[in-house]
Amino acid sequence: MLLTEDLDELRYPIGKFSLALPLTDEQVEQHILSIAGLPARLQEAVEKMTPEQLDTPYRDGGWTVRQVIHHLPDSHMNGYIRQKLALTEDLPKIRVYHEDIWAMLPDSLQGAPEISIALLAALHQRWVLLLKSLPPEQLERKLIHPESGEQRIREHIGLYAWHGEHHLAHITALKRREGW
Repeated sequence: MLLTEDLDELRYPIGKFSLALPLTDEQVEQHILSIAGLPARLQEAVEKMTPEQLDTPYRDGGWTVRQVIHHLPDSHMNGYIRQKLALTEDLPKIRVYHEDIWAMLPDSLQGAPEISIALLAALHQRWVLLLKSLPPEQLERKLIHPESGEQRIREHIGLYAWHGEHHLAHITALKRREGW
């Protein structure tokens, strides 16, 4: 039986998301670079994995590597749209989505990883183009998340940078543990 600390390490291999406020412009730039590089790092992490490895959960009760791969563009599309809403509307209240249910849909359970990696790469190209073009005052625009309240785009960028690294670490930690 896993200890709580061991389970937390498997669930949060880079630690839980923590936001040191306020994020500096330099930190935001680092987060944008993380978002920009994620698709290539994901591709590299999974390119030699077998179908059996792709269908291995990263922890007991967790998603498979395949589901994690498909989850990333699902989540990041939502993040991109949320930020565009914040840029074009006054304090929009965004929708949540049921990521656990999305991960159980056939495209997440059976889809080829290359499809979602290509989608993530294209999405991140667009997203990074947008983020790098924003003047500082645009980074201060806000949205309302129904569960966590007001969020500025500045911190939202940090959240999605962490999110990508978090799930990439699920895959790389599993590969290390399994000796793949």
